[in-house]
Amino acid sequence: MNFPIDPALLASPSHEAARLDALRRLELLDTPPSEAFDRITRMAAQLFQLPIAAVSLTDSDRQWFKSKVGINHDAIPRQLAPCAMVADTNDILVVPDLLEDTYFRDSGLAQDGIRFYAGAPLTTSEGYCLGAMCVLGLEPRQVTDDESQALKDLATMVMAQIELQHALGRIDPVSGLPNRNQFIVDFNDMELAEAPGDMRLAALVSMASPQELSDAQRVMGAGYLDEMVRDAVPQLRLAGAGKIYHVGSTQFAFFAPRGVTLETFCTQLQSWLDAHASHGRARFITTTTVGIAPFTVGQTEGLDLLRNMHGAAHDALAAERCVRVFSSEHDAILQRRFWLVNAFGAALESRDQLHLVYQPKVSLHDGACASVEALLRWSHPELGAISPGEFIPVIETTSLARATTEWVLGAAMRQMAAWRRDGIALQVAVNVSAVNLEEPDFCDRVLTLLQRNGLPPSSLAIELTESALMRNPRGAQATLERLARVGVQLAIDDFGTGYSSLAYLQSLPANVVKIDQSFMRNLDQDERRRALVGTMIKLSHDLGHKVVAEGVETVEVEEFLRAAGCDEVQGYLHARPLAPNALAEWLAARAC
Repeated sequence: MNFPIDPALLASPSHEAARLDALRRLELLDTPPSEAFDRITRMAAQLFQLPIAAVSLTDSDRQWFKSKVGINHDAIPRQLAPCAMVADTNDILVVPDLLEDTYFRDSGLAQDGIRFYAGAPLTTSEGYCLGAMCVLGLEPRQVTDDESQALKDLATMVMAQIELQHALGRIDPVSGLPNRNQFIVDFNDMELAEAPGDMRLAALVSMASPQELSDAQRVMGAGYLDEMVRDAVPQLRLAGAGKIYHVGSTQFAFFAPRGVTLETFCTQLQSWLDAHASHGRARFITTTTVGIAPFTVGQTEGLDLLRNMHGAAHDALAAERCVRVFSSEHDAILQRRFWLVNAFGAALESRDQLHLVYQPKVSLHDGACASVEALLRWSHPELGAISPGEFIPVIETTSLARATTEWVLGAAMRQMAAWRRDGIALQVAVNVSAVNLEEPDFCDRVLTLLQRNGLPPSSLAIELTESALMRNPRGAQATLERLARVGVQLAIDDFGTGYSSLAYLQSLPANVVKIDQSFMRNLDQDERRRALVGTMIKLSHDLGHKVVAEGVETVEVEEFLRAAGCDEVQGYLHARPLAPNALAEWLAARAC
């Protein structure tokens, strides 16, 4: 009998990837023989009166035998293997004569003298076929309906053994509680027992913050955390939680009883938390928090529920009483931040998402423009322009900060070199984050870029915020002094909004102080603000710094700044940030 190959029956690439993931998570491949499986394989050979039987697992490129009778090797190629067809179709396959079958007659099995094959799928509870329980013979033969059913029963026995062995991975060895895997299984079973759309509640108890766990492990060792977990189990049972799951190193989850309201559940857990605070060996060095997450049966994924509870428990660290209910609004903000980081990483690798614009700095003495500030802009291919006020603070806290500064410096210097070839000699200022100041090779990279573009060090200005300077004062001082020695100009950005000390500012090799734009709002009408800005200008001059005011939008504000001795202004009064060509036109128009 020829087996008809229907392409529609074959697994899609996405399904195959999920199937392989399910197979590998069971950790069966390349494991030693097991008597539990061998007993079933021997039974199959005896039942069918055939010399060969196997529990065959379909890997990406091979059929590996967890158990075998009458086979000397451990694996065969997947290509043209009948067991691979069983995995693809997730259905029983019977080939009465391989040599007479148009698909399998050229297979390795047929070439080795195998004539008969029958295999039943080994299917997980999620519907993924791991391989086949198969029997093979050296002579052609047929299979009765009873034999087909018997082969299916044997496959079911194999899967029961697999699940039994894998169940050992559902109990945490320290606490003795069911673990995260069992939580997911029980959560999925809930959909079978309850009506879709029912509202339920779940809670996660976190015994310590990540920093507290790290500190405790460094000082006391992992055994201390194990004891903390063991101490927590009987206390958790006092919370009336029912079945408790150990879902993280020191995190436990449970479902609220059906019918309990959110208000009642919060009150119960707060009462338990208050009582718990007076017990336990770790109560003086750890902070226990509770995160509560509502969910809808049939509409929420188990892993999403765990994520929501974990987020609420983390947010509870900042709550007054350490209990927090999951907030979809806050979660949306976190999801957006996470998306920004991933999408910006792709933007750095693309050629057309990022670009620089340049905002002029205008002298209040003669109206000349000798310098500009380079500002990063991001245009996402689907969402369009994304505000730098949104993405830059996020990026500066990640490992992308180094690559971002590298991109901006490179683009700014290439533009400077292009302007100079056109007879436009402008100094360009680039913003640098605190992370960059801590990079041991930062100065070398800046100088290499200047040399590569044929630029003098004085053509570049580095702008840093007060907060960045104070994050690691000693390291920042050394980096800035080296840059200053070679002639790179340095500016303190957003002056007046940070928390730096005057003593430290006095020792910095900075050339420029930029007064933050927040001080420019209503400056012409606010006497106290004018007094403050005037003092900042005088102080900066006394320390030997040139002063630039940011965010200047009105003639009245500019006139006050000129009278107060400010050196330069930057803002919409003169120009918005401009593309390179637009800036060249703006400069040409002012020269006329």
